[in-house]
Amino acid sequence: MNWGGPTFVLAIIALSIGGWMFTTWIRAKHGYPIENEWGGTVHRNDADADRKIALLSDDNAKLADKIVRLEERISVLERIATDANGQAAQLADQIDRLR
Repeated sequence: MNWGGPTFVLAIIALSIGGWMFTTWIRAKHGYPIENEWGGTVHRNDADADRKIALLSDDNAKLADKIVRLEERISVLERIATDANGQAAQLADQIDRLR
């Protein structure tokens, strides 16, 4: 093979283009932004993904609200549990005083 001939130069060009096409295909397949011919990036717009993100955001907000309500209920139950012992003793003292 002649290293300085046109066949070698064309083979390098073909391999370069093939490699570029392969990396672009892998990037597109996995959702990475793709470079356009002017050096900018083109992001994939997927309506289904946007819809899933919106649904997950709504679910996240609902779950966050639910956690806040459960924390409030737990704090009320803790207060009842800790105050119940004191109130039971006060109630017993009041009953004893009434006798």
